[in-house]
Amino acid sequence: MGYTIKQIAEALGGEAMGDTSIEIDGLAEPGDATARQLALASKPDYAARLSAGAARAALLWSGADWREYGLEAAIFAPRPRFAMSLLTAMFDPGQGWAEGIHPSAIVEEGAQLGKGVSIGPLSLVASGARIGEGTVIGPQCHIGHDAEIGPGGLLREGVRIGARVRIGARFIAQPGAAIGGDGFSFVTPEVSGVEKVRETLGDRGETEAQGWVRIHSLGAVEIGDDVEVGANTTIDSGTIRPTRIGSGTKLDNLVMIGHNVEIGRDCLLCGHVGIAGSTRVGNNVVLGGKTGVSDNIFIGDNVITGGGTIVLANIPAGRVMLGYPAMKMEATMDLFKGFRRLKRLFGDVAELKKTVSNLPTND
Repeated sequence: MGYTIKQIAEALGGEAMGDTSIEIDGLAEPGDATARQLALASKPDYAARLSAGAARAALLWSGADWREYGLEAAIFAPRPRFAMSLLTAMFDPGQGWAEGIHPSAIVEEGAQLGKGVSIGPLSLVASGARIGEGTVIGPQCHIGHDAEIGPGGLLREGVRIGARVRIGARFIAQPGAAIGGDGFSFVTPEVSGVEKVRETLGDRGETEAQGWVRIHSLGAVEIGDDVEVGANTTIDSGTIRPTRIGSGTKLDNLVMIGHNVEIGRDCLLCGHVGIAGSTRVGNNVVLGGKTGVSDNIFIGDNVITGGGTIVLANIPAGRVMLGYPAMKMEATMDLFKGFRRLKRLFGDVAELKKTVSNLPTND
């Protein structure tokens, strides 16, 4: 489906200039754009590639001279990157799945499907499950007993939703996401070496090796509205109370959320983040890629961690953290600068030692 430049600009709340009747049926980078594609040239560096493509129109930054680039039309948006979120939604072709319930899908007796639900090949919706209106379940998905998914959801290929999981509206799960698996909870009959080490910070005492006994997960998972979960991300069920993910939170690929974790609203967890059990995360928190968070601690609202940060203790609201262990980012950067100077410092000390050892004596 195509749109005119005028229609696109109105949808973005932007300004259109030039021939606004030009029709666009796709998006492209400037050097690859055809005559029917809108070139995304939101910076001068990107726009420099326009001459390599055949775009007639482009999305440009405020104040750009669109005629200078040989364009016939241009769209100006106050925040081009945010405009991309709207543009990509307009032109997303979807997965090409057929509507309705595929003949190979299994919907067990007692499951409730809202109006317009689609279920792909080889998927299972277990008894007691409730699927909201307009939700699309892709191929080879599993929705467990008594699980609930709100309206407008999208489950990509191979998503697994465990029994009794509760999910709000407009949920998106990328391929392979698994929600509601048992938590990693094991205990020994007597006090274990791990417990001794945590208590003493290093001394395991005379504790003997023991076998591990699992603690079952009864708490399931509760997820708010407008949450997205990335490919192969896992969210474990709580032990007694549910693991909770707040509305608007987005989880990247390969994120691991342990049992009893509580994450607030509008958080952003980047790839390879791991949060251990019973930790609480506030609202609007951003955890950079490969951030690791220890168990039973608290991260306050509006905290940001840089990539590779390891959080071992509570973080007050509003802090920006980096490093292992996590410290204020400016303190960690000072340490990094100090590490870079160590070689030169060792050399200076060696020269000083030579000077001192060669001082003349008064004999």
